[in-house]
Amino acid sequence: MERERIRPATAADVPAVQAVTDAAYLPYVERIGVVPQPMEADHAADVAAGKVFVTDEPGTGRAGPVGLVVVEAHADHLFLDSVAVHPDAHGRGVGRRLLRFVDAHARALGLPEVRLYTNAMMRENQEIYPRYGYEVVERRVDGPYDRVHYRKRLLLL
Repeated sequence: MERERIRPATAADVPAVQAVTDAAYLPYVERIGVVPQPMEADHAADVAAGKVFVTDEPGTGRAGPVGLVVVEAHADHLFLDSVAVHPDAHGRGVGRRLLRFVDAHARALGLPEVRLYTNAMMRENQEIYPRYGYEVVERRVDGPYDRVHYRKRLLLL
C-alpha cells in the first residue's frame, strides 16, 4: 500500500518538487547560515534521471505532492540525498512512509545499505534518523556544510 502512494516523479511534478523542497528546507537557512544544498539542486535533471519519488497526502489542502525523496543507487548502497515534507503535511506520517519506501527501494535494487547525511545544525534530523535504524558514521565539513553522515544496514529479503 505504501509503495502505491509513492511514485516516480514526472516532469509535470518538477514545480511541486521545488516548492516542497523549498518549504521544507527554508527554516534552516538562517540557522545554518547557508542555503541547504537540496534547495539548489537541479530538480528537473534529478526527475529526468529517475532519482525523485513523490507522495500526495489527501486532506492537507494541497494539490499534488507534499513529500519526496531524492535517491541515487551506487554499487554498494542507496544514497538518500534528500527527504522533504511540506510543513502543511507534518504530523501525518509522510516522512515515515518515505523512509520506509527508501528501505524497500534499496532492497528491491539488492543494495544492503542506505546512506545519508544531514547538516549538523539540523538537530531535529539527528533525533529522527536513529529512530529509523540509522547510525552515525562520521562528522565532517564539506565546503560550507558541517555534515553528520549516517548509514542503515538492511537485511535483504
